[in-house]
Amino acid sequence: KQLSQHNTAAGCYAPGGRYPLPSSVLMTVVTARAAGCPYVVLASPRPAPITLAAAHVAGADIVLCVGGAQAIGCMAYGIEACDELGAAEVPACDVIVGPGNKWVTAAKSLVNGYCGIDMLAGPSEVLVIADHTADVEIVAADLIAQAEHDVVARAILVSTDVDVIAKVNAEVERQVDCLPEPNRSTAKEALTQSFSIVCKDMDECIAMSDKLAPEHLEIQTENSQEVADRCANYGGLFIGTHAAEVLGDYGAGPNHTLPTGGTGRYTGGLSVFNFLRIRTWMRIDNKKESQDMVEDSVRMARLEGLEGHARAAEARSLTLTPAYKKANNGSN
Repeated sequence: KQLSQHNTAAGCYAPGGRYPLPSSVLMTVVTARAAGCPYVVLASPRPAPITLAAAHVAGADIVLCVGGAQAIGCMAYGIEACDELGAAEVPACDVIVGPGNKWVTAAKSLVNGYCGIDMLAGPSEVLVIADHTADVEIVAADLIAQAEHDVVARAILVSTDVDVIAKVNAEVERQVDCLPEPNRSTAKEALTQSFSIVCKDMDECIAMSDKLAPEHLEIQTENSQEVADRCANYGGLFIGTHAAEVLGDYGAGPNHTLPTGGTGRYTGGLSVFNFLRIRTWMRIDNKKESQDMVEDSVRMARLEGLEGHARAAEARSLTLTPAYKKANNGSN
């Protein structure tokens, strides 16, 4: 049988660089609590009041006001309480989740195996598939929303229509200049490494999207549901003009802790499953009814050359004499 059992202690990381991100607190801590974790640690550098408020609402047991690799190390290995400094004990966390910069990602890669992690997150990204029916103002706004995250964020437009790409580019230039600082400078830097792709048809658009496996995939096309149903690789999927990716950032549906850098080909976003572990167990009370399994195990063990395995199975047999008894009697 299988049992689903929650982790004892969960560690959650919330970035605090350019912008305070209370949404990341909610996305990670609430999910850990929903999974049933009895103890949840949150780490965030220089937490703003709104970040601390989110930690309280979400139910974090302790907040570490530290970031980077130090925060990951603290949650992975734990720290003892220090009365002199007024520091509480931090337990070693069974799993650590949440996005962060390259130092956070590197630290998570080092502790992975000692404890569990959700994923190795890279720069944030969005890919929009748009055709002639797309609203270019909305497409541009969504690309800029992603670009303002970080100077290494990527905003990608894939379309069958050259005119749509040209109009979106013009709209991006107009809208980005309206942003306040530091958002404007951050978005402009990110847009220098973003790009658009012209495809011959929608099949090629979908193939290109599946190859890139973006963190966020928006479908702004005619028959958007049909197009979406044909897409296979992504972190979060946003179908139609009204399904803005930013709504997903703040609680409408998908968790915003999503796979980046093409890893959506084999994994998905953060969920309660990241805080659960499968426990399998077996009990046999009827020796007679288990004899088919015993005999199969004896045969398979000897096919593999594992004689000790075979003899352990024979010891449970009602018809076979274990080989070790034959050896003790002087026979082979």
